[in-house]
Amino acid sequence: MTAATTTHSQRSRFDEAPPLIRAHKIPSQKSEPYICMEGPDRALWFCESGASKIGRFDPTDSSFREFALPINNAMPIGITIGGDGNMWFCAKKASKVGRITMRGDITLFDLPTPNAGPDGTLVGPDGNVWFSETEISRIGRITPDGKVTEFSEGISNGARPLSIAERDGALWFSEAAGNRIGRITLDGTVTEFPIPSHDSQPRAMTTHPDGSIWFVQTSTNSLGRIDRQGHITEHKVTTPNSSLRGVCVGPEGDLWFTANAANKIGRMRPDGQMVGEYPIPVPNAGARCIGPHSNGRMYVTLFDVGMIGEVIPQ
Repeated sequence: MTAATTTHSQRSRFDEAPPLIRAHKIPSQKSEPYICMEGPDRALWFCESGASKIGRFDPTDSSFREFALPINNAMPIGITIGGDGNMWFCAKKASKVGRITMRGDITLFDLPTPNAGPDGTLVGPDGNVWFSETEISRIGRITPDGKVTEFSEGISNGARPLSIAERDGALWFSEAAGNRIGRITLDGTVTEFPIPSHDSQPRAMTTHPDGSIWFVQTSTNSLGRIDRQGHITEHKVTTPNSSLRGVCVGPEGDLWFTANAANKIGRMRPDGQMVGEYPIPVPNAGARCIGPHSNGRMYVTLFDVGMIGEVIPQ
């Protein structure tokens, strides 16, 4: 069940104790887990992009359940809690948005535009689920009964929107190829904010309690921060060429992130100062998403080894 455990003797520059990191093996072969999120049942729900399944991990006993999608090679990738109490996800290759109940019943909804490449997803302040359409550079919205609206006006061509965060009643999204952060209101009005560094490849995003939004910059090895006025600051991480992929806010308010190529979990203060970087105890794990849980721990999808990582701050 628990594949590996590690503690680290080194201390950070702020003398913070390093976290305990564990890894749990997913039953399916070639699971390729991607985005994960705590559900209303307090379990961790995640996408198995390689196995075309939705997974459920119970932190209380480290057990797994898996639910197969009715389409092979659908590539589920982004998942969130909907306003209806179900989990909603994007099936990227199938070009559909799906809903899964707590019992595991799955419904798939077609999108108006073929080959849209739905990716990141988040419930909006209106109770609808909003999602990025990476291949057509649009933002979509789906109601609980499956009605889909797509928004394209104001989004740069070829922007490849990915992750979505919410702030002040609007949705913010990363433009991986456009090198911008976008903002879309509930009526579909879009504003774009250019990132200072060239071709930084912004990906995962998270909203901090102080009102800022943080995002990873994969090609420039930085975490970016955008304030309410749209001003962007960039903060380098310690290990070069880390290929940052995921970011979340930890229980103490710091930013925790995945360094895919470095095979580490990193931690940064909200003022941009590094706290530490901690090796994942499984070689070449391929860390992608990291997300918080109400139990005070964080969970990481280890894409390349088919595991769920558990990060326990000390």
